[in-house]
Amino acid sequence: MRHWDQWAEEALHKLDRLQLLRSLRPIYLHNGPIQEAQKSAEDEFNVFDEMQTWDRSSVEVHIPEPTFEKWLHDIPSSGDEEGTQKFKKLLLFSGNDYLGLSSHPTIGKAAAKAALEHGMGPRGSALICGYTDYHRRLESCLADLKKKEDCLLCPTGFAANMALMVALGNVGSLLSAGKMPLTNEKIAIFSDALNHASIIDGIRLAERQKSVEIFIYRHCDMTHLNALLSSCTMRKKVVVTDSLFSMDGDFAPITELVKLRREHDFLLVIDDAHGTFVCGKNGGGVAEEYNCEGDVDICVGTLSKAAGCHGGFIACSKRWKQFIQSRGRSFIFSTATPIPIAAAAHAAVFVARKETWRRREIWNRVKDFRALTGIPINSPIISLIVGSEEKALQASQSLLKSGFHVTAIRPPTVPPNSCRLRVTLSATHTRNDVERFTAALSRCVNFQEISIHGSNGYARL
Repeated sequence: MRHWDQWAEEALHKLDRLQLLRSLRPIYLHNGPIQEAQKSAEDEFNVFDEMQTWDRSSVEVHIPEPTFEKWLHDIPSSGDEEGTQKFKKLLLFSGNDYLGLSSHPTIGKAAAKAALEHGMGPRGSALICGYTDYHRRLESCLADLKKKEDCLLCPTGFAANMALMVALGNVGSLLSAGKMPLTNEKIAIFSDALNHASIIDGIRLAERQKSVEIFIYRHCDMTHLNALLSSCTMRKKVVVTDSLFSMDGDFAPITELVKLRREHDFLLVIDDAHGTFVCGKNGGGVAEEYNCEGDVDICVGTLSKAAGCHGGFIACSKRWKQFIQSRGRSFIFSTATPIPIAAAAHAAVFVARKETWRRREIWNRVKDFRALTGIPINSPIISLIVGSEEKALQASQSLLKSGFHVTAIRPPTVPPNSCRLRVTLSATHTRNDVERFTAALSRCVNFQEISIHGSNGYARL
């Protein structure tokens, strides 16, 4: 990584000479001493050793009967069924609230307290006047979670990936000798074929700058990646991958990527959107799970899934943070996260780390599902490929009648004849929930014939 540190430093110096470096200057909203305010806030964060009654609201939902009927018959709905007095209760097996934190009272209280004291904010973009001590405190605790020097908050996980990819492209532009980078001055970005749409769109935007070359390697195929790396004569190489793939539920081969990184000296970037708080002893994500946090150079994440809140982040070195905040367009030109959301997310990080029973329970549900169905899943994301659009709809409607919310994933999200049910498990599901769900599932799909994981090149949800 010596070379990449040097290139990043050179790019920063170039921005400095051009007077294009951007700074974050937090506005402090507390009246008293900052350290005391932070300590008193965290003292108010209540955590619990087991599931509470409110946790169930993260997986139990109610929908109007007219909506239910339209769904049963695959009739489009605009969501305007107001005034109805009758509802259907459904159990969610399709969300991303993996730990059930969206209903946690400590997180809600943190948001309410900040809103009452300071309003919604955020006054403007982060580089103008929208960056406060609430945002800075959240960045610090995320950097600590990811074992990185620093962290940059972004409006969403999508915006975080876009900002990073565009910033990487800027390294090639800034360090080129002429107006347009020569081939050997460009950035070579190697991307897994099934990476998230935000990575794909970010790379495409960087490509328009004519400062990057894109290489797509077959999904999780390290032999193919190694061959592409070995044949590439460009010095500045980046490998980017989802850590836990959002539609297929499989893990990137992190340990093999780390070995290749040592051999080829590339910058390793992972999108840990679905692994953060779910994997690792402390919820640090997939890199913590595989004990290679120091080998991942930049980690992108989201606060809208297992944290049960909203927003995205990029955990990295201070050098990279300053560079991304100066050149990442989706960060620069977006309004900052509202103050109550930042306060809630900070509480969520605290709760997610302390309530370790949530990680234990979600992985127990993975074991339960595997034992009950015989399907060899290895994560809370279960992609059950049933084939045609008709079969997927029939399976989804059958589950709906049994009281379970699971949507059919159809084209254009996935290719024709690879339609699927995307099932997700939560820490707030019980074993009894999984038993009832798998019994209903067995009536509409054959566990012996079911296919899991895809092999297509479509952008993920």
